Amino acid sequence: MQQAGATFHTDSQDPMAHLSFVAIVAPLAAFTVFARLAPAVLADEPPVTVFVAKKIITMDPGWPTATAVAVQGGKVLSVGSLDDLNPWLHGRRHTIDRTFADKVLVPGLIEAHGHPIIGGTALTRPLLTFLPTPSPYGPPFPGVKTPDEALARLRGYVAQAKTPSATVLAWGYDVIAMGGRHLDKTILDKVSASQPILVWDASEHFVYANSAALRKYKVTPEDTKRNGVMAGPDGAPDGRFLGTTAAQRILQEPLAELLAPEVALRNIRFLMDLSRQHGITTTSEMAFGAINLDLEKGLFETFFNGPNSPVRCVVVTDGTTIKETKGDGSIAFVQDLARRSSDTLVFRGIKFFSDDAFLSLGMMIENPGYVDGRKGLFITPPDTMVETWLPWWRAGFQIHVHTNGNAGNQATIDALDGLMKAHPRTDHRFTLQHYGISTPEQARRIKALGGVVSVNPFYLYHRSEFNAPYIGADRAYTAARLKTLVDAGVPTALHSDTPVAPPDPLAEVWIAVNRVGLSGRVRGPAERISLPQALRMVTIDAAYTLGVEDKVGSIAAGKFADFAVLEQDPFEVRTEVIREIKVWGTVLGGKVLPASGIRPPS
Repeated sequence: MQQAGATFHTDSQDPMAHLSFVAIVAPLAAFTVFARLAPAVLADEPPVTVFVAKKIITMDPGWPTATAVAVQGGKVLSVGSLDDLNPWLHGRRHTIDRTFADKVLVPGLIEAHGHPIIGGTALTRPLLTFLPTPSPYGPPFPGVKTPDEALARLRGYVAQAKTPSATVLAWGYDVIAMGGRHLDKTILDKVSASQPILVWDASEHFVYANSAALRKYKVTPEDTKRNGVMAGPDGAPDGRFLGTTAAQRILQEPLAELLAPEVALRNIRFLMDLSRQHGITTTSEMAFGAINLDLEKGLFETFFNGPNSPVRCVVVTDGTTIKETKGDGSIAFVQDLARRSSDTLVFRGIKFFSDDAFLSLGMMIENPGYVDGRKGLFITPPDTMVETWLPWWRAGFQIHVHTNGNAGNQATIDALDGLMKAHPRTDHRFTLQHYGISTPEQARRIKALGGVVSVNPFYLYHRSEFNAPYIGADRAYTAARLKTLVDAGVPTALHSDTPVAPPDPLAEVWIAVNRVGLSGRVRGPAERISLPQALRMVTIDAAYTLGVEDKVGSIAAGKFADFAVLEQDPFEVRTEVIREIKVWGTVLGGKVLPASGIRPPS
């Protein structure tokens, strides 16, 4: 080699001569440049925290487990062993955090269909639930088992009312679990003829009112023309509001009162604290704007964009409400919301309804229908679905559809087919939400059309044994099909739809792999899935159905450092006890949030 400044020639006939030079000199030169630049560059970077754990379950199939994860600036820098991370730590300020040395880290769990405002509001009302209802701040509400118990409890709530004109809004009455007994104004007037009473049922789709409440909210015979506002023999409203359209008529005013910031923010925090206790770091809102668009927008921005938000939220706008409030400007309004998204509050997608509720058996069932001949209810008539949803489809939105019965699912799938024929799209992620009663044929069509599904597994655990007398054991015990969807290749998530069920992803996993009813007996064993499949449904596949799999859902470089911290490894306990695994806490963007720190607001 010549002196500096001379030209270097490689005239040798030996073909390795040039390669030897490149192999030796080039790396040295690169190292010299790096050595000169790195300290100045790295000194300005945020420090790195390396969390060491007994085990890290990444949900990345190519790199499934690890024992250390490096976090910088709220995101994962690298994951592997401590030795694997060494290149990232050289020249960087870093600390080794062994808080989780005896814990198991999994990706932050995801609530793929939630309702922070409605859920928090319902769970903080006077309760009439059949099943025990958890609280983040104390023991659960034990539940009431008969209509008489529920009415006795309701009398106690009336006695505690602050003023004679204050509405007593109780939540959770379960008409099916209570033997199919609907309430009405005649029954509720026996509790109180003067105190306004509203009973909001467990499905969120039915409301019952006494005469005082009908007067207070000015419900007239004219309202019985609205779908689901029921009339008595005299043609006057009888206090039954069945279905979301009817329920909105009677609930809109009292719920608006509960959206006052000082009340609503406490309610949201109640549900988010309960979610944190179960390892959730990303939740969702699947009916944004359904109550009061401006108030809800302010509440979500205040809570989830606040400096101490403990959970991220993906917000899906209610399509029917936004059309009513914004008219021709609806699409532009929701597109503008998306542009305002932040790391902790993501506006994405539009939501519609097909048929009615699962819990109240308002869903549409076909072939051969209900055992007792009852009829379900379509919220969106099937012949209007394509026309209603097509403008959003053409605009590129991900569409989510609430659908429960096999007839509701069929109509929704047919509408997806119609949308694809009118305007073909790829990677549209049209999502069937809940998917209560279904068939194998429907799963195959969803796959062929490119759809995805988010399933409520509590339909099996909480409801199958109640529903068998109404829809038959075969359909009741194959509710919330999962193996059929997995076998068809349909991306599938699990969710709770709180307040329909508690926000508890490990319980959802437990249901998916065991499929037991409340009696403890296995129901529909052929629809059980494996533990890895179930964990995907509350992590990376849940993120996929929400369209945020690039940000959350697995522990991988570049994603948010969101983890659930478990006391035990789900793969090392019996499947029967997965739901009993203790959640130590969560990590959100690298910030450690122990569950022991959860306290009621002062």
